[in-house]
Amino acid sequence: MQFYKEKLLSPGQLKRLSEHKYSCTTNSLLDGFLQPWWDWLVSKVPLWLAPNLITIVGLIVNIATTLILVYYSPDAKTEAPRWACFLCALGLFIYQSLDAIDGKQARRTGTSTPLGELFDHGCDSISTVFIALSACIAVQLGYYPTWMFFQCFCAMTLFYCAHWQTYVSGSLRFGKVDVTEAQFTIIMIHLISAIFGPQIWMIEIPYIDGFMFKYLIGVMTVICAMANLYFIFSVIFTGGVGKNGSTVALPYTGTEVKVFPLWAAVGIAILLAQSSISVILAGGVGKNGSTVAGTSVLSPIIPFSFVVVPAFIIYRKSAEHVYENHPALYILAFGMVAAKVTNRLVVAHMTKNEMEYLDSSLIGPAMLFLNQYFNFFIKEYYVLWLCFIWVTLDLLRYNTQICLEICDYMKIKLFRIPLGDHRTSLVSNTAEKNVNIGF
Repeated sequence: MQFYKEKLLSPGQLKRLSEHKYSCTTNSLLDGFLQPWWDWLVSKVPLWLAPNLITIVGLIVNIATTLILVYYSPDAKTEAPRWACFLCALGLFIYQSLDAIDGKQARRTGTSTPLGELFDHGCDSISTVFIALSACIAVQLGYYPTWMFFQCFCAMTLFYCAHWQTYVSGSLRFGKVDVTEAQFTIIMIHLISAIFGPQIWMIEIPYIDGFMFKYLIGVMTVICAMANLYFIFSVIFTGGVGKNGSTVALPYTGTEVKVFPLWAAVGIAILLAQSSISVILAGGVGKNGSTVAGTSVLSPIIPFSFVVVPAFIIYRKSAEHVYENHPALYILAFGMVAAKVTNRLVVAHMTKNEMEYLDSSLIGPAMLFLNQYFNFFIKEYYVLWLCFIWVTLDLLRYNTQICLEICDYMKIKLFRIPLGDHRTSLVSNTAEKNVNIGF
């Protein structure tokens, strides 16, 4: 079955992807402590269970538990039931655990392929949207729409930057405070909401001698941000590893308690950005500091700007306040566009190919923009639903086509392990990150 008139990947891209070798370094603080749990968990997984099946089950659980939260609080203002918050925490923990063992299962069964890495990153790009949204709902951030917008798009941007620096350097790098730490922080936010109720975040903290806690945290955040951003961009502007500094592609007062987890999220976001941007600014692995594709190290900023900029403009210019009234749907719609663009960046990296700037998923945001610009009679809420449906189907269509082409080229199955291909060598590597490189 083919979802496009022409194949998305050329024979050259498929060949380079089949030769791709996964490269990752991590200094995560929590990964070392969690390795025994992950090793025990994967030892209980049947050898016939395909790694990608583990990945997709975790994603489905994460999406399902988040949608329950969205159902009870679509405006991120209504207080969600405590059990829904607990369910979301449990769902995220299940997702995180399964995401950590899919790569181990691939090594254990001897079924490691580049498709597994690509599939894992694709699922992560989608889960990032739901995880960020669930955290905002848990603390009723809908009362602060601009802050909620920043939180969600910050998460998407950081995930994109992580793969941007991979596109530049050829290696995925994780810092001491990274994805695992961020996920467990959000799990704690959900558990606090489940135990004490979401209203706990509305309690005001008295200030001392006129100095509020948010001032101290804000000052520390700004200092850390300036230092980390300087380090990040210094790496990017040094050039990539491709030709002439290109990428790896081939040429062509009354502070409320809720402020604290949000500032914590900002702090973690800054630490995450630090590791990515420092690599990008330091230069790529291509000739003369280019990316792996031989393109400019700054080229990936253009496709993602086509997602963030329209999202902000539409939000600010909406006469019907479509974002403020329907923040969850709005974030999900643009989140799927961000996931699609991120997936294309991962494909560009693994195939060492140039990333195109425009994408069919941008038709969704264009619907909202044109409806506003020409002042059509159609309500923006209905157009937003149409946008969400379009971008979701477009994302699924693209991912399915990519997987089918790779499976066909490499003669493998996406969710099934061939009989007789099981191996029982369990590898426990503390440097291994939550990446599935099996099929």
